[in-house]
Amino acid sequence: MTTCLRLGMLTPSSNTTLEPITSAILAGISEASAHFGRFRVTEITLSDGALAQFDDSEILNAAELLGHAKPATIGWSGTSSGWLGFDADKRLCDGIEARTGIAACTSVLALNEIFRLKDVTRFGLVTPYRDDVQQRIVANYRETGIECVAERHLRQQDNFSFSEVDGKLIREMVREVALNRPQAITIFCTNLRGAPLVAELEAEFGIPIYDTVSTVVWKSLKLAGADTSRIRDWGSLFTDGL
Repeated sequence: MTTCLRLGMLTPSSNTTLEPITSAILAGISEASAHFGRFRVTEITLSDGALAQFDDSEILNAAELLGHAKPATIGWSGTSSGWLGFDADKRLCDGIEARTGIAACTSVLALNEIFRLKDVTRFGLVTPYRDDVQQRIVANYRETGIECVAERHLRQQDNFSFSEVDGKLIREMVREVALNRPQAITIFCTNLRGAPLVAELEAEFGIPIYDTVSTVVWKSLKLAGADTSRIRDWGSLFTDGL
C-alpha cells in the first residue's frame, strides 16, 4: 500500500495564496499532499461583523468536512488570533480535536512555539493590516513578554487584496524592519506571498524569517512525525533542527 501523508488546512474563503504555496512547500516530500477547507473571511478589521467571521462554529463545520479526507493533521492557516488573542487558537484546536479526533495546529501557535524554541524576545512584524489590527497584534505579543521592535503594515482590510501585494513591496517592508536587527522577523498573513522570499531574505540579512503559511506547514509536519529537513529552499525554519 502506498504511504500517504495528508495534511488538512483551513483556509479563508477569499485567500488565493496559501493553497499554492503550501503545496509548493510540500513538493519536497513526495508522499505528502495538502487538502483545503474554506470558510467565509472577506475583511480584516476589528468591527463586530469582521470578528464574527472567526466564530468557532463556522470553522469547526469546515474542519469536520475536511476530516472526511482523513488527514493526519488539521491546521488553521490564518493569523486571526494575533488580534483576537492567542487563547482563541488554543480553544479552536481543542474544538477541532474534539469534533474530528484529528490533531490540530495553527499558524500563530506554531509561530509562538518557534519563538519559544529560539528564545525570541525581540521581533519584527510585517503585515498588510490596518493600524488598529497591527496595534492589537503588537500588544498581544507584548503581554507575553515578546517586544515588537520594528513593524511595517499596509493599512489594508480587504482580505483578497493582500494577495495582490507584490514581492518587491514585501522585500522592502522586510528590509526596513531588518534595520532594527530583531532576533526574528515574521511575515504575518497567510494571503501575502512572503514564503517564497524567505530563503533569499534570510541570506541577505542573517535574520530568521518566519512566514505564517510556512509555520503551520512546519507544525503540521511535526505533528505527523515527518522530517521537516527534507524541505529545502523555504528557509531555516525547516532545516535548523527545530
